[in-house]
Amino acid sequence: MKKKFRPLTKVKNIEPKIGSPDWVIWAAWADRITFEEIREKSGFVEADVIKHMRRNLKPSSFKLWRKRVKNQSIKHRRKFELNRKLLKKKLNKIDFEI
Repeated sequence: MKKKFRPLTKVKNIEPKIGSPDWVIWAAWADRITFEEIREKSGFVEADVIKHMRRNLKPSSFKLWRKRVKNQSIKHRRKFELNRKLLKKKLNKIDFEI
């Protein structure tokens, strides 16, 4: 996947070391890091990330995170790429109509 199509998110918190449990939480909150990348770097699959977040976050924070992840397609690489393709098609149709 080309880097220029990935969303960029500015974060206040610096990235923790990849081996630490805090990195999984940081990566799960970051929009630009997909579950596939989390699995590659930490070995946590999506279900493990959810369990980890449930154990380490306050209940209200966990609910906010789940709502956010559920509604955003960019945490899953395949959904993100499909969403981008659909967006490009819509933009191309608009350009031709003008």
